[in-house]
Amino acid sequence: MDRDPIRTQQAATTCNPHKSTNCFGAVSAGIVLTLDPANQWREGTAVYSSDENAPIGKRIRWHRERAGMSRPVLAGLVGRSAEWLKAVESGRLQGPRLPMLLRIARALELEDLSALTADEHAVPVSVFAGERHAALTDVQMALSDYRIAAPSGSAGTEHLAMRLQQAWHVRHASPDHRTQLGLLLPGLIRDAQNAARAPGDARRAARRVLSGVYQLADFFVAYQPAPELVWLVADRALSAGYEADDPYMIACGAWSMVQALRDSGRWDEGIALAHNALTQIAPYLDRDDIPDDWRGITGALQAELAYVHARRGRYGDAWAHWEAASRIARSLGPAYRHVQTSFSIPVMQAHATTLGVELRRPGEALRAAGAFEADRIASVPRRSRHFIEVARAHYQRDEFVAALALLNKSEQTAPETIRYNGYAREILHTLQKRPPSGMRDDVQDLCDRVGLPSH
Repeated sequence: MDRDPIRTQQAATTCNPHKSTNCFGAVSAGIVLTLDPANQWREGTAVYSSDENAPIGKRIRWHRERAGMSRPVLAGLVGRSAEWLKAVESGRLQGPRLPMLLRIARALELEDLSALTADEHAVPVSVFAGERHAALTDVQMALSDYRIAAPSGSAGTEHLAMRLQQAWHVRHASPDHRTQLGLLLPGLIRDAQNAARAPGDARRAARRVLSGVYQLADFFVAYQPAPELVWLVADRALSAGYEADDPYMIACGAWSMVQALRDSGRWDEGIALAHNALTQIAPYLDRDDIPDDWRGITGALQAELAYVHARRGRYGDAWAHWEAASRIARSLGPAYRHVQTSFSIPVMQAHATTLGVELRRPGEALRAAGAFEADRIASVPRRSRHFIEVARAHYQRDEFVAALALLNKSEQTAPETIRYNGYAREILHTLQKRPPSGMRDDVQDLCDRVGLPSH
């Protein structure tokens, strides 16, 4: 999804030299807003207050207009419609949950989340959002390397496919998976993009590889302070799959996009896309010569549907799709694992823990976690994430010692998973304020390793 650059008008400064109080005006979508001595923005007769008692919706509008940002621009930055944002700002919809509040705060370039929530989350946005990886700029530059003319020479498609396969292996085997991908992705992205632009009979195969490269890039850009890149790589992965006319790559790209839609709260769109992808790939599944990965991505899409329904609180739908995915995993056998999604029998068991957490049934989540051995999860980052999900279940039951132990296990397994996980950072922030008895130093030690600032 290639977005046009966002252009916002600069604030126009006006001040009455005869008054001792500070005052200035800001241009917002052609409307002049003035800050009066009571610290309120005025647009005609409307007043937008920044006081602590203002609801979240009004505070979002106040900061948006102070930044000179139109409603469609902010809505686009967080992946929602202008109508949705208007409903939030007017109070017709409840205030967004923490993940969406973080997106809004980052889009508005707010340093402290309390600017939107008053005292409810009086902490820097970076506490929940994580930090920017040192290699993110290099990956971003590779993604924006637009060339009108096709390169004179490009890497062979078979060689690119081999490099992509090796990169997937590195990603799943490395505790420092983001750092390792940060070294591999810039060159891989550029070479795959060049190959897909080169004329010739190999162009379709090159686009198939390019779709896979974008899917890999999605794992690097996720949970970093650059949400626009998540949309960009998810959209490009899906588009490259369509250009390759490959139902399997289309389904893989759809899986990435469904995750982006889920995390943005666009549940109906995510569900519709997943069902559409399943419908498109279904006719191929009965063929004897179809590789197992086609069934693997089908199971992964069913698992993603279960996740979306759990996120929206639909218990029956969530478990129905989990059962469908679990049947596929069992049919593929204990040795099977889908490389991109990690779909497998152990990961489906881990998904059961996540469903329990999302449905706010921590007892079910912990029973699911205790029903299998986490070391069977082959992907190191995915195993680390599972420990975070178990920690969330303990946290929901106010079992803070157990939650701390699981977060510590997650950090020991893959430091670059927990470092960018907002749920883990939120739990640790709470434990900083209310550490278990005698464990204040243990909490701070883990916070230091995760990169969470001390109070």
